[in-house]
This record gives sequence, structure tokens and C-alpha cells, in this order.
Amino acid sequence: MSGQLMPCSPKEIGALFLFEKLEPEQLGRLCAAGRVELFQPGPVYTEGEPATCFYVMVEGTVVLSRQVGGDDVEVTRTSQAGVYAGAMQAYLGDRVRQAYNNTMRVTEPTRFFVLPADTFAEIMQDWFPMAVHLLEGLFFGSKNTQAAIGQRERLLALGSLSAGLTHELNNPAAAAVRATSTLRERVAKMRHKLAIIAGGPFSREQLSGLIEIQERTAERVAKASSLSPLEAADREDELTDWLEDHGIDHGWELAPTFVQAGLDVDWLEQVAAAVDEEILPNSVGWLNYTIETELLMNEIEDSTTRISNLVDAAKQYSQLDRAPYREVDVHELLDSTLLMLSGKIGQGIRVVKEYDRTVPPVPAYPAELNQVWTNLIDNAVCAMKDGGEGAGHGTLTVRTALDHEQLLVEFRDTGSGIAPEIKSRIFDPFFTTKPVGQGTGLGLDISWRIVVNKHHGTMRVESEPGDTRFQVLLPLTAETPEESETPVEAV
Repeated sequence: MSGQLMPCSPKEIGALFLFEKLEPEQLGRLCAAGRVELFQPGPVYTEGEPATCFYVMVEGTVVLSRQVGGDDVEVTRTSQAGVYAGAMQAYLGDRVRQAYNNTMRVTEPTRFFVLPADTFAEIMQDWFPMAVHLLEGLFFGSKNTQAAIGQRERLLALGSLSAGLTHELNNPAAAAVRATSTLRERVAKMRHKLAIIAGGPFSREQLSGLIEIQERTAERVAKASSLSPLEAADREDELTDWLEDHGIDHGWELAPTFVQAGLDVDWLEQVAAAVDEEILPNSVGWLNYTIETELLMNEIEDSTTRISNLVDAAKQYSQLDRAPYREVDVHELLDSTLLMLSGKIGQGIRVVKEYDRTVPPVPAYPAELNQVWTNLIDNAVCAMKDGGEGAGHGTLTVRTALDHEQLLVEFRDTGSGIAPEIKSRIFDPFFTTKPVGQGTGLGLDISWRIVVNKHHGTMRVESEPGDTRFQVLLPLTAETPEESETPVEAV
């Protein structure tokens, strides 16, 4: 937007704090190269447009705002003469994207001294070469440091996830190996017991009846229901008494296996009625091996299913072989992230899921949203640790809901909370409350840029001791995917 051209007075602009140390010749050059423009109430420039001019307010009132989640959020409002905005990084040239990183408007007739960006860059190089070098070093040094530490943080997070995943995989893998070894022993004993039964003076009808009982026993194992500890103990006592009354040795060793398989005294009575008394002990022993075999195969199936689920969760978390931008069910992303971080969350922290399954899929970059969930869960877990050490204790609640045509994802923890004096700084790069060496201060900054800049959403935090809530709001409608993130200098 262009304003009305006005006379440029070196004396007037020399009174502004930005130019008060300049020589008369320098002020004359500024007036010759720049211009004074009068803007009526309304916009002067818009966020994201190419940064073509450097603006210094001479008199009036200026308002700066940023786009956050589709809303125009006011950042600054001032009437102080000499405030500046616009192409403030023109001296960096083409090495960075030159765009306005906010929207500027005026609320009353306002005069600006306007300097073209190219001219501003030339004047900076001519008049302040040392300052330009220092500013370039500060800017690019900070940017490179942020990139290096961000990469390091991602590597540390990957190492932590890998260790947790390895630990989670090791438990079911070890259980499967252990069950397989025990199963081999039980099958060998079953063959031995079968040989004893087959070598005895038993009729074909008796053997056929015993095999039929074996089949029905296997079916009952598959349908066994769980019992309370008290119910299981009472049933074990009943089975032990029955076995001892029928001359079967070591009944107290067999009873727990029968109870686990869902068998009771009525089942034993059916076995006793189907076979002769002299072969009852061997028959019960053989059926015990059948039950143990079925239980071991169930254990192997559960273990391998657990491994398969962990591998699926890892694939879901990393989003391998999937489009980078697509519609996603956030509950799948949350579940995979919680599963990947289960080792770090530990046993002392209770995870509560309050999902609204009616919320629709949202257009998103799923791998990057998983990074946001990881950062927020990691912070919540750390907040619930005593002084940052030892196992954490508390409750982590993950909630989803609709909030004014946006998808809300909330992470609530019962940790110590965020002090009011630092609440406004938690999204700043390199700011961290963790001990030295335990945090880079980039987790929330990265999360902010992913949610706000890349997904056009919103992040907010509410905190008091025992109740801290990080909320992520994502739009339900798709916008054109960005090719790259907003540059660091515009954040």
C-alpha cells in the first residue's frame, strides 16, 4: 500500500532516536534516497509479502500483528516516534528470504520515513560495516546453532526411543523364547505319556474317549475366563482335594494349571467317568501336558502379537512408506507415540486417554505431529519426576475434542507446573528449565513452528501446580501444503 508523499526534513528525521547520532551529510543522503509518506488508517503491508521497504514512524500510531491459526493476533501497538519495522534484515541480502514477518497497520493518519530495502542494505554496508559483520555473525551463528542443537535433540530423542523400543521388544521376545523351550519339554513328556497309555491294556473305545476329552479340554483352554485371586485360590483347593481323593500324586502342582485353563471339579468328574480307574492318573497327567501345551502356545501367540504391534507402532510413528501430507486420525498418531514412549513414561505414571472418537480426520504432516506429541509427552514426564531424577509418579491425560471448528489435542500432567514468571518464555528457542545437559530448549520452539507455521494451528498452555495443560488446536480444513517451514528468522 502506498501513502501520500510528503516533504522529507533532515532535521525532523534526525530527531528520531534511530538517526540522532548521524551527521548532517548522512541525514541528507537518507532524505535523498528515501521518502516521507502519509498513510491513512488501514494496512501498510501484509505478513508474508516481499519485504521491499524499511519503515520508521515519524508520528502517529502503528499496530503490528501476526497470523496465528487463521486469526490476526496483535503483537505491538505504539505511538512512540522512531519505532521501525519492515525490511530490517535487508543487509543479509539473498542469503535469507526477504519477507515481512508481520502485518503493519495504522489507526490514525501516520507519517513514516520509508527507505527502499536495497538502499537500506547499501547504507548499512557503507556506514556500519563492522556492525553488519557482527549482526550477520549473530544471525547466522544463532541459526546454525539452532539447527545443530535441533539435530542433536532429534538424535537424542531417537536414541531414547530406540532404547525404549528395544526394551519393549525384548520382553515379549524373551517370553516367546522361554515359552518355546518349555513347550518342547512338554511335548516330549506328552509323547512319553502317550507311549505308556498306548502300551497298556486299554481298549480302542477307551483311547478314543480319552482323545475326545483331550479335544474338549483344548477348547475349554481357549475359552477360559479370568478369575479373581480369591476365586482362583478357592478353585485350586477344590481341585487339589479331588485329585488327592482319587489317588493322583502331586495334585497341588497340577491344580494351578487346571484353574488357569478354566477347568473345575465337574470337568474332572467327566474325565473319571470316561476312563477306567487304573488309567485315571496317567490320563490326568497326559491331559495336564495338553493343557500346558495350549497355554504355552497362547503365550507364544500373545508375545509375537505384541512384537508385531510394536513394529506396527514404530512404522506408524515414523510414517514410513506414507505420504508426508495427508488426512490422518490423530488417535492413531497419539497411540503410536504413547506406545513408543511407554518405556520412558514408566510404571509410576498412569496414562489416561479421553478420546472423542467422533472428531474427523485432519489434513496434516503426521510424522511432524508425532514429533510434537513426543516433545509434549517428554516434558510432561519430566515435570512429574521429583527434581528431574528417578521414576515419575502422577497422571498423564491425553484428551481430544472439537473446539470451535478446530481439533483440540490436550496433554495434561500433575507435575509441579510452570512458574508464572517464565510462562511467556517457554516457547523461546534455547529456553529450558531442565538441568544443564538434559535439555536443549528447542522442543517447544520446534513444536510451535510445526503447529503454528506449518499447520496454521495454535498452541497454548495453562498451568498451576498439579495441573499443567498444553493444548494444540489444528484446523479441520485443508490448506495448500507448504513446501518448507517458515524460515527461522521469521519466527
